Parts: sequence; C-alpha cells; structure tokens
Amino acid sequence: MKPAVATFQRIPDDELSWLGTDPVPAKPYYDPAYFELERRAVFLKSWIHVGHACELAEPGSFVRRDLEFARASLLIVRGRDQRVRAFHNVCPHRGTRLVDEAAGRQTKFSCPYHMWTFGTEGALLSAPDFEAFGLDKKDCSLREVALQECGGMLFVNFDRDAAPLREWLGGYAERLEQMPVARATTFAEYTYEIAANWKLTYDNFQENYHLRFIHPRSGGAGIGGDNQFGYPASMGFDGPHRTQRIWSNPEPDLKPFQRAAAMRGIPALAEQGLLDLPYARDYLAFFPNLFVIGTPTQPFSHTVYPIAADRSRGVVRVYWVGEDRNASHRFAREYSLGQIRDIHCEDIAMIERGQSGLTSGALDHIHFQSMEALCRHLFNEVDRRVQDHARETGVPA
Repeated sequence: MKPAVATFQRIPDDELSWLGTDPVPAKPYYDPAYFELERRAVFLKSWIHVGHACELAEPGSFVRRDLEFARASLLIVRGRDQRVRAFHNVCPHRGTRLVDEAAGRQTKFSCPYHMWTFGTEGALLSAPDFEAFGLDKKDCSLREVALQECGGMLFVNFDRDAAPLREWLGGYAERLEQMPVARATTFAEYTYEIAANWKLTYDNFQENYHLRFIHPRSGGAGIGGDNQFGYPASMGFDGPHRTQRIWSNPEPDLKPFQRAAAMRGIPALAEQGLLDLPYARDYLAFFPNLFVIGTPTQPFSHTVYPIAADRSRGVVRVYWVGEDRNASHRFAREYSLGQIRDIHCEDIAMIERGQSGLTSGALDHIHFQSMEALCRHLFNEVDRRVQDHARETGVPA
C-alpha cells in the first residue's frame, strides 16, 4: 500500500491581498524615461550583487565588472591586507581604463596611457615625472566604491549614504549565510543577453504559473498531482526582499537518466553536510535583481542586470564546495548546470515575445494573479522608489 500523500495547500488569496489586486501599468516595462528613473532611484541606491569571495582567493586576485546602469567599470581586488575592495576601473590622471582583462592576479595595476601605477589597496605607487603635477600621491588613489560581503556574496553600492549591507538584507542575511553558497569554493557560470526589460526577465523566474506550459519536459518534476502549476508551498516578505519555498513533488516524474545523474552527486554532498542545511527548498529574492536558491544539488544564483529599457544581461552561477572528486562527481555537477541552462533557454524566447508585445504600446496595463505575488511585490517596491525620486527631483514619473 502506498503511503498517504499530503495534499497541496494553496496560499489563500486574502493572505496576499495587502499587495494589491489592481492591474499594473505596462509602460514601466518598456519606457526609456521610466528606466532612467529606475536607474537613479533603484540601482544607484541599492546593494548590487557583483561576485563571490571565492573568485578572489589570494592577494592580488581581481575581477572586472562592467555595470551599464552605473555607466561604470569596476575593478574588484583582494589587497595584501586580505580585504576585498571595489574601485572604479579608471586612472585618476586622465580617466583611462586601467584593466581590460575579465579576471586575473597582479601585484599592481599600471595605466597603459602614462604608466601611473597603483597597488592592490588602490594607492598611487608611482607616476613618471610626478613632481611636475604639484600633487600629493595620497590624493591620487583609485576611487573606491562601497563593497561588503554576506554569505560569500559580494555587493557594491554607489550611494555614499547607504545603510550597511546586513541592515539592507534584513532577516534574510542569516538565511543566506546558512545556504550552500556561503561555503562555496568554486562555481560554474553562464551569461546571456536578452532583448527584454530587467523586471520582465526577473519576473519569469519568480513565478511558477508558466511551468506546465513552457517546461513540461525539462521542469516536469516540479509540477504534478494536485499542484499542476507547481505553485510554492509558502511565500514571505521582508522589506524590499521576498522568498518562496519551492513545493516538493512527492512523486516526481523523473526520467531514469535524470535520476541517475542527480544521485551521482549525493555522496559528496552528504559527506560535506550540505544535505542537512536549513532553507534547502527556499528561494531568496534580494531587491532589486538577485535571487539565490539553497537546493543542495543545484545551489545557484541568478542576477539580472539592466542595460536599457528593453535589454538586460543575466548571470547564472551554480556554486560548489571543493573540487570534483571523481568523474561521477564531475558529471553530476555538469548535469546540474546543464539542466538549469536547458530550462532557462526555454524561457528566453517567451520573455522576448512578451517584451515585443509591451513595447508596441498595445496594452495600458498587465495583470498579476495572487500566486504571482512576488512579481507584484517587486513592481510595488520599484515604483515606490521611482515615484519618491520623481517627487524629490520634480521629474515626471
């Protein structure tokens, strides 16, 4: 006799009604003027995910991050004092970009134009004929951008008056620190560009309403029984951030190959204690553009960076603890990344179709149902900041 299977309990609509039920204006998903307000009111005033501490394991290790919303290129480097800092990738002499490489390790950084040379802590070490400038070297350091870490994740903020990162993350900071990403020593990554607004792109990955239609093959294990849409088991909200607990199908429709591939990574995860971490079924959505999942077999982050009103770049990373132990372990990891990429590739064309329709101006509004509450919450948090900024500056929203 089969054991009794718990019935899926849908979150009552009235528990989410405080978010509102009205249609949402469509223009913020394609209008360049609204995007400019978002850029100023949201992205230049929020903590933005830019990497992981494991990328900068040794002094002199660096990564370059180009952030179009800030019109900035950042040089993120671990100094000799072991502290990780973010600098504008700009020589203070004449504004020349210092570094072209995406990543590497160096003991110093020299401007290719006039050979001003800087240490890993940003100080100017030398400059040819410097005495002719009548300057003090201490006033010619690289320009620093605020950078802080939580759970191994690195965030920057362009707002000089920003609250500390942990205060910004609120109650979710502790959760992040208990996820596999906090212990990661390496990762696999893929990046995509999409002809779509960042909110429209991000929303696709924080609602499950589309799963049965777009992912019947690749994501079939996430739907079934009395939860044909794969709706989350619970949702939560903390300031501008939000979370959902992924529903676990008691009888997933896994193909033999899928099951075998997933099981090959289980022994190593068990030895590392990663199978017993809390929040293993949780999805943390950090305002404005990052989400992290704690599933031990696929612990990944997804960051959606805005480029223009109708263009974005996504960076997906699967994080691992330790190196591959053997061929089976490597296969399980590669399969995990491949499965995520397979699912996401199925989404891209559909998101772009949505963007095309919105940009046409055919719709004045779009609609969110109650189980798309995370999407509505993101819009509310963005629009509140945009409207506040518009009132402060006198720029119409």
